[in-house]
Amino acid sequence: MRLKEDNKTANRSLSHKFSAIGLLIAVGIVFGDIGTSPLYVMKAIVGVNAGYSEDYIIGAVSCIIWTLTLQTTVKYVLIALRADNKGEGGILALYSLLKRSCPRWLYIVAALGAGTLIADGVITPAITVTSAIEGIRSFDPSVPTMPIIICIILVVFVVQQFGTGKIGRYFGPFMLVWFLMLGAIGAVNIGLYAGVMNAFNPIYAIRLLVDYPDWFLILGAVFLCTTGAEALYSDLGHCGRMNISISWIFVKAMLILTYLGQGAWLIANKGNDLANVNPFYAVVPHALIVPAVVMATGAAIIASQALISGSFTIFSEAIGLNFWPRLRIKYPSTLKGQLYIPAVNVALCAGCLLTVALFQSSERMEAAYGLAITVTMLMTTVLLVFYLNMRNTPKLLTLLFVVVFTAIEGCFFVANAHKFSHGGWYTLLIGGVVFMVIMIWHSAELIRNRFIEYKRVSDYYPIITDIKDDVAIPKYASNLIYVSHSGRSSMVESKVLYSIINKRPKRADHYWLLHLEITNDPDQLEYDFDTLIPETLFRVNLKIGFRIRPQLSVYLRQIVEDRVRAGKLDLVSTYPSLRRHGVPGDFHFVIIHRIFSPESTCSWKDRTVMRLRDIVRHLGIPDTVAFGLDTSYVTVENVPLIITTHHPRRIRPSADG
Repeated sequence: MRLKEDNKTANRSLSHKFSAIGLLIAVGIVFGDIGTSPLYVMKAIVGVNAGYSEDYIIGAVSCIIWTLTLQTTVKYVLIALRADNKGEGGILALYSLLKRSCPRWLYIVAALGAGTLIADGVITPAITVTSAIEGIRSFDPSVPTMPIIICIILVVFVVQQFGTGKIGRYFGPFMLVWFLMLGAIGAVNIGLYAGVMNAFNPIYAIRLLVDYPDWFLILGAVFLCTTGAEALYSDLGHCGRMNISISWIFVKAMLILTYLGQGAWLIANKGNDLANVNPFYAVVPHALIVPAVVMATGAAIIASQALISGSFTIFSEAIGLNFWPRLRIKYPSTLKGQLYIPAVNVALCAGCLLTVALFQSSERMEAAYGLAITVTMLMTTVLLVFYLNMRNTPKLLTLLFVVVFTAIEGCFFVANAHKFSHGGWYTLLIGGVVFMVIMIWHSAELIRNRFIEYKRVSDYYPIITDIKDDVAIPKYASNLIYVSHSGRSSMVESKVLYSIINKRPKRADHYWLLHLEITNDPDQLEYDFDTLIPETLFRVNLKIGFRIRPQLSVYLRQIVEDRVRAGKLDLVSTYPSLRRHGVPGDFHFVIIHRIFSPESTCSWKDRTVMRLRDIVRHLGIPDTVAFGLDTSYVTVENVPLIITTHHPRRIRPSADG
């Protein structure tokens, strides 16, 4: 049976349908990050070698063109976009697709990739906004840019709580104009040195990397042109593969034109003092500087918006995969996929402001940028290898994929490794913290699940029936609902039975066992209903996609309405005074909260993980709020979780006893 879904899906259908509108939406949503790279890529390349030659610039532009071709086009557009999980993309969606058929340790790969992707989400808004606003110095160097940057970042994060439903429709047209501007200005400047067109020949890229002793510094700067590729894959669920793939042809053409134009300008101005000159703004006619700054700022805001929304999605998926403590999730609009996580928003905002405060300028941020996202790309490559094997791809093609992209991303990782002491430590620190929280939480959940004791429910049918009929026991509730972790309808946690029978026996008209199953289908919302004891004990298995917020009281109410409407359930109160007036009975939820007991006799490793979990859980919200029960009548029963891996000595009677 399928639960009713309140969210409107028209927007999703429109964006996924291959059409002019779908392409426009893709341009606005997907390519913000990679589309703002021209703001700082060529500046970083010149920063590596201020006394550059023609061959140096042509070789660098050639590296950019072939990086966009191999890394972005081949790996992500042609291969990764096909690795969708019910239409959803991104590293956690890919892991969710693989987890049932691949080695268990893959969760470490997914956790590391997700952590470094979040780190990218912290620094990208800071560097894009800063690079855009620094263009003001092109016509007035005295204008203080820092207050403007901070204000824009604050506004971007403050408006997240209202959603982007109303302004999101303008992202596509704005980014379309942005890319057309990039292409037009780039094409106009190519004439300054037509020889820059040789950059299409990969031999110039190879020659530069072979001949230049500091090749790794060049690759570290070149890599910035493709940092948005992972975000492109993550946005698969918003726009659909065909729309992203087709629109990428246009976006890539515009990006190549702008890089060629900046390269030609740099060669034409070789030997001039270009200190503190950003080639992006240098190629813009002076009369268009102000509009260019405005456009760049708008594109930076849209790119930031996409990464922030992507971070919300990552945390939502992580919660569904038991990678993160449950967080409060809000839905600012009725558009599917629109979600807002206040705690994540505050953390990202603080991280962006700290980034601006620490690095002060886009040039210094460039030194910190790229190292973390190379780790994400390497982890995605590992997962894609398992995906290709799962799809029975010919071994030779899989081997070719492994060799080519491990080599490319390995080189980029080595190239970016030198950035560690220049600021790369900052993004790795953020990614490392997120990774450690994921590892602690997931490992603790595996330990907890291993030591939960289950019993056969049918063995307790007679006593549950007798408790219901025993008027000597005060009625606890008309409908008593327990949230159960058991995936089998025939089994239930021993602590649930203990709560009903032993810990203050609880008489009720109906007992419900409610099990929440997080599924691989991101948008699944279904349930299975089993009657265990007629008119007494029921079990409901909720199948909820990993991107959907659990709202147990809402879903149970819908299920009850279905059963009552079908004449299969009578929910009118059994109290005579209330039944006479047709008043329905009350619902009372009971959540069993297992607290790690110091009496546990387990290994130091398990004990450390469980104690760290007790610290990490404060990042989340209580189960009552997480399950959407904060407005319901709920009792939380704390019980000890005793983990015993070796049994203590048993006391015995003395010889005299």
